Amino acid sequence: HVCYRALIFPFLIRQGKPTPFFTFVLALLFCVFNGYLQGRSLSAYAKYPADWLKGPYFIIGFLGWLIGMAINIHSDHILRNLRKPGETGYKIPRGGMFEYVSGANFFGEIVEWFGFALACCTFQSLAFALCTLFILGSRAKQHHQ
Repeated sequence: HVCYRALIFPFLIRQGKPTPFFTFVLALLFCVFNGYLQGRSLSAYAKYPADWLKGPYFIIGFLGWLIGMAINIHSDHILRNLRKPGETGYKIPRGGMFEYVSGANFFGEIVEWFGFALACCTFQSLAFALCTLFILGSRAKQHHQ
């Protein structure tokens, strides 16, 4: 997800609204802190049995993460192609998960991180999934209105 969002996605988007510097700094600090927290919890504290990767929590969680990532990437594609070059104005996205939820991109990312939390079964991954739910859920509600 991070490779897609940080390295691929920026080259796919058309010129949009600039991001305020303070928002950028807060997002950067959150990502650095969260990355450290997730990495440290998984590498130093989480203990898994030898067959963990074959267990139901990991398999269902991984599939949830994969499905969420696919929804997120497809929804981003739909959003990027809403308007023709030079066109402005509001457009309602159609297709994919947008047929079921107005914030399909947010929904995909929420599913992604709850899948990650299930696959990892750590307090830290659940905390991140809940933060994602509250932050993106509020953004989705705002976009829906």
